[in-house]
Amino acid sequence: MALSVPDQLVQLDAARQLVLADSALYPQIVQGILPIVGANAVLELRRWGADFLAESFASPVLALQQKERLSIGVLQTLRELLEQPEQDNSVTKSVIQAAASIYALVFRYIIANPHDSGTWDRMAGVKSNIFRRWDTASGGIRVCCIKFVQRVVQVQTPGVIADPRRPEQNEVSVALVPRDHPLIPPSRLEPEALGLLDRLLNVFHEETSDAILVNATLNCLGTLIRTRPNASSRIINVILSFNPLKRANSPMTPKLKVQIKSMEKTTRTVLSNVQRRHAPLENENGPFASRIKQYNERLAQARFDMFDEGGKKRALPSEPTDGLDNAKRMRLGAELPERPEFPPLPPGPVSHAQLFTLSDDRGLASFDVTQLPFDLVVRIILPVLHRVEQSTFDTAVNAVRSRYSGLQKVQAAQRQAAQQALGDDEEDYEPDFEPTEEQVLDRTNNQPAEEPPPLPPDLALGPFKLPQPPPLTVEETQQIGKGTISRVFSMMGVLEEPPAAKRQRPGLNRLAGSNYDRDAWMTVITRLATRASAGLDDEDVSDEGEEEKATDVLAKPKPTQDLSEGIRETLWKFIIEDFRSRISIAISWLNEEWFNDRIQLQNHEARNIKKRPPRQNYGRWMLKVLDSILPFLDAKDKVLIRFLSEIPAMDKKVVDRVKGLAKDPERVALAAQALYLTIVRPPVREICADALEDLWRNHEDAKVAAGKLLRKVRPQLFDEENPNKPPAILPVNIKTSPPSEGNEGLPSASAAGEGVLATPNAVAAAG
Repeated sequence: MALSVPDQLVQLDAARQLVLADSALYPQIVQGILPIVGANAVLELRRWGADFLAESFASPVLALQQKERLSIGVLQTLRELLEQPEQDNSVTKSVIQAAASIYALVFRYIIANPHDSGTWDRMAGVKSNIFRRWDTASGGIRVCCIKFVQRVVQVQTPGVIADPRRPEQNEVSVALVPRDHPLIPPSRLEPEALGLLDRLLNVFHEETSDAILVNATLNCLGTLIRTRPNASSRIINVILSFNPLKRANSPMTPKLKVQIKSMEKTTRTVLSNVQRRHAPLENENGPFASRIKQYNERLAQARFDMFDEGGKKRALPSEPTDGLDNAKRMRLGAELPERPEFPPLPPGPVSHAQLFTLSDDRGLASFDVTQLPFDLVVRIILPVLHRVEQSTFDTAVNAVRSRYSGLQKVQAAQRQAAQQALGDDEEDYEPDFEPTEEQVLDRTNNQPAEEPPPLPPDLALGPFKLPQPPPLTVEETQQIGKGTISRVFSMMGVLEEPPAAKRQRPGLNRLAGSNYDRDAWMTVITRLATRASAGLDDEDVSDEGEEEKATDVLAKPKPTQDLSEGIRETLWKFIIEDFRSRISIAISWLNEEWFNDRIQLQNHEARNIKKRPPRQNYGRWMLKVLDSILPFLDAKDKVLIRFLSEIPAMDKKVVDRVKGLAKDPERVALAAQALYLTIVRPPVREICADALEDLWRNHEDAKVAAGKLLRKVRPQLFDEENPNKPPAILPVNIKTSPPSEGNEGLPSASAAGEGVLATPNAVAAAG
């Protein structure tokens, strides 16, 4: 038994609710309703189907790939609905809106499938049907046609290609179409789009323009100005030549007045938005900035002169009215603001809650606010106080103030009445004789001081003092420190890095952080990591057992070490997220680490006491940064060369890691060039030369690149005629410190004048 139309509509509405709740069901539901809402269905079902298709393809929750697949399936149904002999305005408008949404999707599909002529023929049939309705249909359908034409012009004109390597991420435009495409050649589509744009702009040149069509066209042109800079000048010139007030010369009717105001407001809004947001006009001295400003001012003045005469104040009457003088006329009918009424205080003793309660709601008065957490109360109170008007707030404060004053007066009266009652009891007995003045003074001096009578319970508002916060534990201190560092690093993403042209280079006499910019904050962070806890972890070593314990690298770090290591770990992650643009931060940080290690080592040697040697941090963090960036370097990357040239110290571990790049045939030249340029650093000159020689002897892929560079460093290897010729570069004796944690083989503090190369960044770290 077939279902009735109302029952089918109920089931279709249930299916619509399903896809609104779960967008993954769109493909099944759309494919399932197409036979039900096709061209042969009853009018109610066709209306529902057209509305659903327009809503589905305009939904932002439906993925773009799913929309593209579904658009191919619904194209034939949309064409049949447009070619239906019995046309319905509601169905036609929804079908045109759906066609405007899927035109770009079908266009992208045809770019990738140039031999699917059937799909493009169906889309072309839908497009030509809509173009025929543009000038002859009713107002609502013509508005939908204008939107469809705007989408066609936007797709068939060249757009900006953000990434040529990923065409699926770019905006759909004729710029993505190959020149030899068999179905949509750009040489035919671009002239068609320009012709449609001229036809779209023709509405501004007509003598009797429809306000609805003008507003619809203006709203569509804003998108074209933003997305198609090549056509923006043409569109703006046409809008600036349009006068929305030209129909004001005809007999003015309320309907015509509303239409003129609507066109004028829409025109000013579009031009103001163009002037404020669009890139070609951001400069105040741009080609259209002054013209748009003058146009808006002239339009606003013309509108004021034409429509706002009635809004002016009427002049004073020439003679008094109602028998009153002009200077003494009464103000009648003035609406005074209603004054809020607050409930009176209850009789008897009054608590703080009753004093400050200005509402007569019993449920609100009985609510125990102390059950709420303090932070929740603060989050509730602050927005409420921000939204309360000042007059309302002042009224409430005055009400509480008057209550408090009344309570003070009542308590003073009760206190005075109690004192009078005590005085009346003493005056009941009156002796017949009057005591002399000496007797009165003597009795007064010998009488003990009377205690004041107990006062009735009153409202005592003494000074309030916040209690001292409890002391923080070690874990809480570490947690708060980590939270502070995370907030500082989150702010780094907001601060813009100054361009290279605007950076000042004041030299070695500069202050490390004086501009409060991103570089200054990074200087603060690096010095917190390196210098804040320096010297706090030294321990006295009394015997050999304690000394072994102090030199144990597996000992649990102290809280200060945990905080410093946490800062270093966060700083390392921040650099690795975008190491190419943040390599200068890494170099500055490592220079700070190197400088701090040397200072701590010098202080340790100068004290000459039995303490644990200071922990060397530069070596291990330098290797960690290097290990993190090596896998992501390409053959033409210059970041590695800059990194190796500007770090303050190197050792064989660094050279071995750079030499390991030669295992990748594409990065052989990078490894050889980095090793060759690093030879200019005397402490690692022979190590780099040995690495180049090893590449030349043992790596077949690196033999050519390493041989060219090695010939300049060690030409004796290639001199067969004079094998006893001494080497061109003499070895340099490097004095290294004993191996310690993270600093094996690095120059010691006493090797300052024995070959250690200090870079300018390392010198600047001393500032």
